[in-house]
Formats: sequence, C-alpha cells, structure tokens
Amino acid sequence: MEYFAGIDVSLRSCALCIVDGKGKVLLERELPCEVSDIAEYLGTFPHPIERVGFEAGTMSQHLFHGLKAEGFDVVCMEARQVNAALSAMRNKTDKNDARGIAQVLRTGWFSPVHMKSREAHGVRALLSTRKALLKKTMDLANEVRGLLKIFGIRLPMTVKHGSFDGVVRPLIEMDEVLTHALVPLLDARVVLYQHFLELDRRVKRAASNDEVCMRMMTVPGVGPIASLTFKAAVDDPTRFKRSRTVGAHFGLTPRRYQSGEHDNPGRISKAGDRDVRATLYAAANALLMRTMAGSQIKSWGMRLMRTKGRRRAVVAVARKLAVLLHRMWIDGTEFRQDQVGGKA
Repeated sequence: MEYFAGIDVSLRSCALCIVDGKGKVLLERELPCEVSDIAEYLGTFPHPIERVGFEAGTMSQHLFHGLKAEGFDVVCMEARQVNAALSAMRNKTDKNDARGIAQVLRTGWFSPVHMKSREAHGVRALLSTRKALLKKTMDLANEVRGLLKIFGIRLPMTVKHGSFDGVVRPLIEMDEVLTHALVPLLDARVVLYQHFLELDRRVKRAASNDEVCMRMMTVPGVGPIASLTFKAAVDDPTRFKRSRTVGAHFGLTPRRYQSGEHDNPGRISKAGDRDVRATLYAAANALLMRTMAGSQIKSWGMRLMRTKGRRRAVVAVARKLAVLLHRMWIDGTEFRQDQVGGKA
C-alpha cells in the first residue's frame, strides 16, 4: 500500500494529512511550518511515505529543499490546479485543504512546479530590490512635486533622477517653511537613489560576468536587466522540451476556448512570471522603437505593426524573443540578424 502526505502551508503553521492508496484518511495534524518538525512527524509514521506534496507559495522553496534533504520524495504542485480541485469542497479550512491536497497528490492530477536554484533566487532578489528602490525613489519625487504645487512651484515635466535634487533643493531652501518640511524628504530620496545606483551597478556587473547573459545581450533590445531576468526565471533551460513553449510559459500566447462549434482565441493568458513578461515586452518595444540596426525580427515586427497595431506587434515580438533567447541558451550560439523570421 502506498501512502501520500498533503500539506496545506501557511506562514507559521501547516495542516498535514496522510492518505493511503485508496484515498482513506489515516492521519491529520497541525504542525509548525518548520522543516524539522514536519520531517520528524513524517518519520514517526509507521509506514514509508510515497510522496509529500503542497501547492506553490512563498514558503514552498524552503520546504521543498528542506524535506528533499531529509530524504522525502517532494512535489510542489501548480496552485491553479490545486485551487480548482479544492473549490469543489463545501467548506474551506486548513484541515480540508490538506485533505484535498493529499487526494490530488494520490490521483496524480497535478502539474509539478520547477523549483529554482538558490543562485536563481539570489539574482531575482537582486533585481527585485533594485526595482523596489527605483519605485520608492520615484514615489518620493512625485510626493515632492505634489507638495510644491500647493505653494505655486511647478517643476519641469521631465527631470532626470540624477539631477532632481540639484533642481529642487535650491527652490526649497529659498523658503523656511518648505525647508523645514521637505528637506528630510529630499535627503531620504537621495539615500534611496544612491543605493539604487549601487544595485544597478551590481546588476550590470553580474550580467557582464555571465557567459549566457552576454550571448543574450547580442540580441537588439536585450540588455542586462532583460537577460538576467530571463535567465533567473528559466533557471534550467532543459526543462522545456521545445523553445516554443517558453512563450506560453510566461503568458505570451493567446488563450483559447473551444467547445463544439465554438473556437474562440482570446487575449494572451498572462500566466507565469509577470516580471519576465513585462521585461520581455520592454525589450521588444526597445527593439522596434529604439534600435537603429536592421534585422529580420525587427522587419517582421514592423510589418505586424502596420497590420495588427503596435501593442499586438510588441507582444508578438516579445514572444519571439522568449523563444529566441531560450534557443540561443540551449545551442550556445549568438544572435544572427539574417536568420530570424517566420512565425513566433
């Protein structure tokens, strides 16, 4: 008889349920959400556990590698599929969720989620921190703009981040009331911007020291941010059997609804990593609008723009970039401008 353990994970505690191969519930327990506690309790079960499963979440990385190191066969399941299965249950409780996860694990009706390496998560954390600091810097600058309008001071429409303090501080220091209220805000913004510049240098340094990123940056429109974001999100290129599936993985392919005589394609699915999708879109937009060098992928995108519109063309080029970057990574080749064309 096989035995399966389903875990409903929350921040500080988790609900555990063990079922046998016929679906009979054998044990239910609430435990602290710690690898040591879960592994110790599973070890006391009188029968060997065939598989341990939980849905993808913020704690899944820690639990997956921790339980794997303890010798368990661990599966992280796609949250959308688990949620669809659990939605059929009348009452939503942690106990019922753990029971449902165990049954999904037993039946095999799930898609396993790839667990990224620690290096990939480190790169992702670097990129996320850089993005957060830039956003906070912009928020503080907009706050200063709004407060100055009350006193009749209107700043230019566009002021570069690096010169913002030099433009605004002299205007503020002319008024004692503004100096007392807004100088601390400016000082905080300067500190944030300096940290952002340091993280930006680290990102560029990391991309320049990575062979795969350097190859990706030979593609027009793809810079250090796009290459590092894509590499950290894919992590292991061999997990995709075909390069064409990478675009679908990041939500850049249209949805489809087919039933009987109805077959309606919809908008892009927007599944997967939102940051990767946004980065590929920005790279595609830069390729079409900013790069001066000609290439078949740019010519193809410009033709789409004339017939389908700008937004659809940029999405199509972003999808093609995802396929192209993955194929370059697998083959170990650089971008060749005269050999990219056709359908995405």
